[in-house]
Amino acid sequence: MTTGFFSHDDCMKHTMGAEHPESPERLAAIISYLSDTGLAQELDWVRPDEATRDQLLTVHPERYLHQLDLMQPTRGRVYVDPDTAIMPDTLRAARLAAGASIEAVDMVLSSQLTNAFVCARPPGHHAERSKSMGFCFYNNIALAAMRALKFHHLERVAIIDFDVHQGNGTVDIVGGDERILMCSSFQHPFYPHSHVHRQAENIVNTPIQAGASADEYRKTVEAAWLKRLQDFRPQLVLISAGFDGHRLDPMAELNLEVEDYRWLTEMITSVAADSANDRIISTLEGGYHLKALAESVNAHLEVLNTIR
Repeated sequence: MTTGFFSHDDCMKHTMGAEHPESPERLAAIISYLSDTGLAQELDWVRPDEATRDQLLTVHPERYLHQLDLMQPTRGRVYVDPDTAIMPDTLRAARLAAGASIEAVDMVLSSQLTNAFVCARPPGHHAERSKSMGFCFYNNIALAAMRALKFHHLERVAIIDFDVHQGNGTVDIVGGDERILMCSSFQHPFYPHSHVHRQAENIVNTPIQAGASADEYRKTVEAAWLKRLQDFRPQLVLISAGFDGHRLDPMAELNLEVEDYRWLTEMITSVAADSANDRIISTLEGGYHLKALAESVNAHLEVLNTIR
């Protein structure tokens, strides 16, 4: 078996403006770099379908989905918050990103793939149950978790979010669900300034101070996460993979390097090897310095692709 790479050209049609950091060029940079390194040829490329309405309803209520449908313009852009805009191609791109995460779960859990990386946009981890924000519309990682639990009848799923911004939407959706353990590292204080002190037993918040060294980050994350994950014994590991903690990223103030993302991936794969039969689905979240993003994703995928 191989590592699946889920992507669709129509995810690049969603654009929030020429100067917006969450741009189609993010996907193009990743795909181009993987081609240059030769890793692209080792992956199993999958062109996903859109998530269905019924699948979206496992996480988001109908009134919210209907509200998004009404907001989508036939031309121009409509802003759902100062940083997040819907244009004519947005919701199709968002349904493709959501569908990719769901399809990746299906293919990994049916042993068609060893693991998977979803290279799609818009991202999802800021989307709350009934609220769009932070460039996000549907919560892709929560949809993947619900697919695993409700359709495939797993009993324990881990979500690991190493984006530099806390996945407030995922916390909003899965907080208190004892079938899910969510471990989240993020710069603090920082956007989105919410859910940091959420005390649900299944949420392991790991705030990191701006300017912290990579060594401090590694020690803090390992101490906070590793034993909790090992004790939880997830049957599937889902990753909200944000690479905006890189020291070159313009959106944050952490000091991670490419090798720190390799280390994170190796730690996560060790957990998956222990209890999840190596089953991992990783979904792209942030990362806005194109070179750093592409190099970090390449390192992340190199680790995933070593698992057979």
